[in-house]
Parts: sequence; C-alpha cells; structure tokens
Amino acid sequence: MPKTSETVLELDLNALEHNYHYLRSKLNEDTKFLAVVKAYAYGSDAVEIAQKLETLGIDYFAVAYVNEGVALRNAGIKTSILVLHPQPINFDALIRNSLEPSLYSPKILHEFLEALKRNNQKDYPVHIKFNTGLNRLGFWENDIDYIIKQLKGRDEINITSIFSHLAASEDFNEKPFTARQIESFMSIAKEMDANLGYQTQKHLLNTSGILNYPEAQLDMVRSGIGLYGFGNDMDIDPELKPVASLKTIISQIHKIEPHETVGYNRGFTSDGYRFTATLPLGHADGIGRQYGNGKAFVNVKGKMAPIIGNVCMDMIMIDVTGIDCKEGDEVVVFGNNPTAETFAANANTISYELITAISQRVKRLIKE
Repeated sequence: MPKTSETVLELDLNALEHNYHYLRSKLNEDTKFLAVVKAYAYGSDAVEIAQKLETLGIDYFAVAYVNEGVALRNAGIKTSILVLHPQPINFDALIRNSLEPSLYSPKILHEFLEALKRNNQKDYPVHIKFNTGLNRLGFWENDIDYIIKQLKGRDEINITSIFSHLAASEDFNEKPFTARQIESFMSIAKEMDANLGYQTQKHLLNTSGILNYPEAQLDMVRSGIGLYGFGNDMDIDPELKPVASLKTIISQIHKIEPHETVGYNRGFTSDGYRFTATLPLGHADGIGRQYGNGKAFVNVKGKMAPIIGNVCMDMIMIDVTGIDCKEGDEVVVFGNNPTAETFAANANTISYELITAISQRVKRLIKE
C-alpha cells in the first residue's frame, strides 16, 4: 500500500483471514465460531470486519449493545447476532432486527418476556448468561429454578444457548480458579438442560480460553482480540497478525535549543540541541496523555522516536534527533512495529484499551 499522506487506520483483511483460520485450526470440526465485533470491531470497522468474516463462514457474531447489531443488519449482515448487554429500552428494536439477547438477570428476563408478548413473538432465540466467577453479569446457579418457573407454560422464548465468561483464562497462575469456573458451568448447563427438556448450545471460551483450555470448547467459542491479532501470550502473538495499523505523517520539524521546552505545561525540557517533529493526531484520536513524556515510541523511517511532552488534543510531538526524516514522511504509531501491545505496555495499559480508543474521525483504509 502506498505511503500515507494523512492520519489513517489501515485495516488488513488478509491478516484478519489469517487469524480466523489460525484460531479455527484449534477447534474441533463441529465447534462453532462466534466473532466478537463490538466497539466498532475493537476500534476498527465493524461492517468491513463482519462482511469479511461472513464470507469466511463465521457462525455467529456478538456485539455489546443493540445499536451495534442494528448497524450490522443495516449493512446487510445476515448471520445470527448475539447482543451481550442489551437494555430494555431497546428490546423492540432488537426484535425488529432479529437480534438475539443475552438474558442475565431476573429483571432482564421479565422485561424481555413482556417485550416478546407485546410484539406477538413465539420461540424467540435467546441466550442465558450465568455468572461463574467474573461477577460482572449473569444469573447465579441458584437462579435456575426461578428461570424454569418463569418459562413454564410460556412459548415466547427458545433458549438457543447457555454461556458464561472466564475471568483469567490467559493467566496460568489462575488455573485452579479457571478449572472451578469450567466445572461450575458444566454443572449449570447439565441442570438447565434437564429442566428444559431439550439440549442447548454451550459456550464458555474466549480467545485465551481457545488457546489454553481446548478441552472446554463445547459447542461454540467466542473470539474478539485474537481475531484482531493478539493472543494475550508472547508465544502466541507471533502466530497472529495485527489487523489495524495506525499511521500518520510529520507535519513540521523544529530545531530546539538547549533548555527550551515543548508542549503544554512545558512538559519536555531539552538537554541540548534536539530535533522534534509534530504529528497530526492526539488524545481526541485515541492517543491519550498517558503515552506522552517519553513513555511510548513511534516508528520513523525504521527507528523508534519517543513521544515527548504532553499529548495534545490534535497533536503529539516526537524526538527525531538523529533520524533522517523530513516533513511529510510517514510515521507508524502502531502496527507490526511497534505493535499495539508493545505501544500500550509502555504506558502500563493493554492493547484492548488502545485499539478500541481510536477515534471515528480517523480515516479507515481497507487493505486486502
């Protein structure tokens, strides 16, 4: 792809395809694959990502909120879509767009039953989420009798799946905790099926679960971050390819004299003659202030240049002393080098936070 002339987020759909096939290779032939495309597909472009995955034969999508699912339907996505955190105010829109809710509490179950009755729906597909230790969303195991009682004599709902979420599947120090979560979920699923009188699909594993607990893949697995190129494991990351690369250009170069300062609050003081470059992106684009003051580095002509001073709303300044560069040259903020994981780690955060924060004002370029 030609060098950029503006700030862009380049999306490599070939990398996405590679990651999909790599993760698929870890599954049994009959295990379904759910792709998590919430938060603009982890800060990229949900429609482009979903369309590509649909051509690859993905079995399910998941989003966080109803409006994300509606956007995919409006773009022509036909594959089933699980809404992980639906709100009652959006239930009618959810039903109109054939989205499938996660029901995670007595209140949500009651209100969705009422919405189905209001919309004259029968056998509507839903997913029941159980809390096995993450303590975020989900029914408890002792809620099973309540759920069965609420559904008795009613035909509005068809439970498509039962699922839960592992809290620390990437951390081998937490293997005993994860094992207890898996055991708890299996007990819940068995009791639910016995009470329902029919078999539901079960899914529990996220990306790290797919890689570390293949024996618990059950009927379906869910992957988000892995599809976008990160395995939460330094041994796995080389097997995956980053989908998103944030690139920009040098707007201006300054020669800074000794003891001069750069940026707001005089965040950087030069210890000698230095050359600085100003880039057209800032915390309004998702590169927060935590990356400034020498914590994170960008790639200029193959060399690492630190971000100096405080990150501004629309600009960051970097130290390019000793780097043969000029105004208009391309700068890689993250991609293959540095990766989003490396860039984020330098500021004591994670790739998830960095890539999902990239502003929608940054132009997306599709590479395939």
